[in-house]
Amino acid sequence: MPELEKKVFLDVFAKVCYDGRLSKPHLKTIEGQHIPADLKVGCPAKILLNFPEGTIYKLDARLIQKNGRRPYFLTISHKRIQRAIEFFEYNLQLQKGIRPELKAKKSVSFEKNKK
Repeated sequence: MPELEKKVFLDVFAKVCYDGRLSKPHLKTIEGQHIPADLKVGCPAKILLNFPEGTIYKLDARLIQKNGRRPYFLTISHKRIQRAIEFFEYNLQLQKGIRPELKAKKSVSFEKNKK
């Protein structure tokens, strides 16, 4: 992967996902960056428990590549992990329980005309 040539990446955006196997939340990178999507990001779970699944965070990460295994990121400073202001509206909708990817259909009601 040529986009993974360097070792430290600044301002990486990752989304909270829930892993049913491990019964805990974890981070995965999102699309639209100069890095591949769906790379796991190592981060303490206690940081991720404050907000719902789907919340997007902005962080600095170090690339870890071990003996032929799929590469992953490890957060550099736990104090610098923050919810992404660029995704403020998206994050706010998640906190209110509205899923942005599932837009509600408008309901149509019909009334009888009175004569």
